Amino acid sequence: MSTTPRNSARRRLSSVLLAVLSLLAAALLSAPTASARTEAVPAATLTEVTGFGANPSNLQMYLYVPANVTAHPAVVVAVHYCTGSGPAMYNGTEWAQLADTHGFVVIYPSVTRASKCFDVSSPQALKRGGGSDPVGIKSMIDWTVDAYSADTTRIYATGISSGAMMTNVLLGDYPDVFAAGAAFSGVPFGCFATTDGSEWNSACSGGTITHTPQEWGNLVRAAYPGYTGTRPRMQVWHGTEDDVLRYANFGEEIKQWTNVLGVSQTPAATDSPASGWTRTRYGATGDRAPVEAISLQGVGHNLYSWGMADRALTFFGLGGDGPAPQPQPGACKVTATTNAWNTGLTASLTLTNTGTTAINGWQLAFTLPGGQTITNGWGATYAPGSGAVTAANASYNATIAPNASVSIGYQANHSGNSAAPGGFTLNGKACTTS
Repeated sequence: MSTTPRNSARRRLSSVLLAVLSLLAAALLSAPTASARTEAVPAATLTEVTGFGANPSNLQMYLYVPANVTAHPAVVVAVHYCTGSGPAMYNGTEWAQLADTHGFVVIYPSVTRASKCFDVSSPQALKRGGGSDPVGIKSMIDWTVDAYSADTTRIYATGISSGAMMTNVLLGDYPDVFAAGAAFSGVPFGCFATTDGSEWNSACSGGTITHTPQEWGNLVRAAYPGYTGTRPRMQVWHGTEDDVLRYANFGEEIKQWTNVLGVSQTPAATDSPASGWTRTRYGATGDRAPVEAISLQGVGHNLYSWGMADRALTFFGLGGDGPAPQPQPGACKVTATTNAWNTGLTASLTLTNTGTTAINGWQLAFTLPGGQTITNGWGATYAPGSGAVTAANASYNATIAPNASVSIGYQANHSGNSAAPGGFTLNGKACTTS
């Protein structure tokens, strides 16, 4: 049969199309699927991550990755308090700055329900894979491990108030995930349990729920029945005057975690690392004891202050990891003036960040001259009113860029000495004065 020019052209076109299609198919088969690729977040900035995996309670995920993130970094999950958020936890604690120094990654889970409290009460929350907040947080960890090839043997949880309660829950639900936790003003795992849909358990918050160590330990073990692996170490903090989650919960936490970790309830070491603090260690005497408990005499529910995260980091064992320390926020200068009359005065303080890194959240400590008592102030929250005072940032001036300043002040009574305060430290580091 003869072949016409038109048929020949069609055959050549078909051959070309088949070749192109074969090349496209090969390229598609060799390329990773969208679900298999994870995009890294921008460095040195808090970033929201979406689509991170199973998230039955609609949590938000915020991630901070330092510019000098290490290969196979550790991961710290920093869990906020009621009414808080991931960004508030980022701004109000020093975990991001510590990440800058040591090269680890920080996950900041954020609640979207109206109460802004984490679910530590429902049966779903108190069971591994139960379908509430812990599942979403576990998905955040999995996403981060995948994105940064994180070290799965160095994953830690910490939190304040509701976040401290969630820290207890996470370590109970996922003992195979976490190496250690640090809970600031929390309650034992299972203490807040309810079955009526309520998020609040008044008996637990009031400190009236008590169990034997074995009973507390059984509640933890029931979250992941049959698990026989290593259990995460636990550090707990509590103020003796806590009127939100009563101080009795501190002792119950100690009973629970010493039982879970199989160590004696008799302290192996007791000391006072700071004025008014009593630290007890159980099962060992060093920085990485199985259980460490810090009691703060005369302190209420809002006990967290700058510098405590660094102590938690030491407990985690991350303090010596990562690259050499980078220039850290804290270098500062303070200008202080007073304007006095009779038995009163006003003081104006200008705080300047003389470092090379932005300060995100600050506490300015100073000493008032004898006989002076602060009656009101602006630009910061002042406590106590006399003696050694700490001024904590307001929400609108928490960040101080390098070479930038904030101005704050207060009114005070005096009994004759109207001098300016002295002994200024910013986030625990001494400031120069002018």
